[in-house]
Amino acid sequence: MLYDITMSHLLKEKTHMTELTTIDPNNYGAMAKAMGIANEAPAKSKSSSLARLRINHSPIMGTAEVKGKSVNVETVSGGTYKLEIPDGDTYFANSVKIRPHMQRFMYKRFVMGGANAPNRYIKTVMSDNLNVDLKDNDGGFNCGKPAGFIQDFKALPEKKQELIKQIKRVRVLFGTVELVNPVNSTGAEVTVDPMPFIWEIDNRDAFKIVGEPFANLAKLQRLPIHHMITATTDEKKLPNGNSFFIPVVSLDVSNSLEVTADDQSMFGDFLAWLDNYNQYILNLWSEKANSKMEDDDVDMVDTLVDIEVEDVGC
Repeated sequence: MLYDITMSHLLKEKTHMTELTTIDPNNYGAMAKAMGIANEAPAKSKSSSLARLRINHSPIMGTAEVKGKSVNVETVSGGTYKLEIPDGDTYFANSVKIRPHMQRFMYKRFVMGGANAPNRYIKTVMSDNLNVDLKDNDGGFNCGKPAGFIQDFKALPEKKQELIKQIKRVRVLFGTVELVNPVNSTGAEVTVDPMPFIWEIDNRDAFKIVGEPFANLAKLQRLPIHHMITATTDEKKLPNGNSFFIPVVSLDVSNSLEVTADDQSMFGDFLAWLDNYNQYILNLWSEKANSKMEDDDVDMVDTLVDIEVEDVGC
């Protein structure tokens, strides 16, 4: 199997190389690969300047003076949207207006830390669908989820079942968000301008709910950036008496927004952010995958590469 994979990869590389017979200054990506400098770019790091949108499930508590005594009071109720500004403040609102630019999909899994290891997330690259195997930052694929459709889940080993249950599908939204009547953590009214944001939606019900506007737009053959989505929340009770909240979304198809030069620029910025994130995950995948590969496997790959090079006639 390893031989077949290596042979296929090398033949594809050879075919691709022979297709490039002239220098095309307008196609840097292909030419950089052909000239052997594609991997010379500085290593990309994990960084984010995007505000993060989340649903705030628990109330924010503060203190107030009542009859001369300091008492705990609820300053922001649960079920609000929370917008976290990188290296800045956090704001809350009962309703938000979203102008989506694009969506992506990924898997993630929470891993509980131990005495010498902190809690962490295993995350995959972001893709435009989940019908392919996605490399993750732990040197594997899909955060450990087996490829393809699992016909008999209960037939799997118990440990594999538990692992799969921990893996979440994530719908990732990129766009601009406007908080309606925002407040800060003390409950004071504030002014917050619309801004670029990212929203990772990993709750199973929320994943489906937020996907409905995109499905409707696809049926209408309209682009998400031309329309606004208004989002509020709905409270759901748990058997233990606690609550959690899911989004309630409304798509406005009656108005079509114009795409400006600023919108074009922002869309490019989202793509650049996505490329940076994916490259960061791929770099970690390579490091972890290589560290897991045994010396015998490395020698086998090197041998096969040498054989192929001789066969090509270099």
